[in-house]
Amino acid sequence: MSDIILKGKVHKYGSNVNTDEIIPARYLNTTDPAILAKYCMEDIDKDFVKKVKRGDIIAAENNFGCGSSREHAPIAIKAAGISAVIANSFARIFFRNAINIGLPILESPEAVKAIKNGDEIEIDLNRGIIKNKTKKEEYRAQPFPEFMQKIIKAGGLLGYIKR
Repeated sequence: MSDIILKGKVHKYGSNVNTDEIIPARYLNTTDPAILAKYCMEDIDKDFVKKVKRGDIIAAENNFGCGSSREHAPIAIKAAGISAVIANSFARIFFRNAINIGLPILESPEAVKAIKNGDEIEIDLNRGIIKNKTKKEEYRAQPFPEFMQKIIKAGGLLGYIKR
């Protein structure tokens, strides 16, 4: 399987970023990714959508994606242009929803501790290697199993099933 390499600038957050902060409940009357993207992270970082560029990466501390089990949260993140999320830990339902929609998420306390807001990083999903281009450092995360790599590469579970 060919390597999946992601590159982008980091937008860093703390612990317990919940699904209401990722996509506020007042916008849940739609499932349109483009509309959800416009309001992504609005209640925690009002300028997020102005700052984010396609391919950027979110880094966060503990329990990212806690709260309700809505699939809207990872959809909003992915549609806003975020290519991956790195955290110390994820709420389990967010983890599953992210994989289902093809949003790569990695657990790496080592990376989260070292990475600063604005750092440029590169992620090799197949090998679980996170390179901080700004600091010239390298960190490890658990690489995705091959079947999950295929789901991510297909853009999510539905794309994978269609193949």
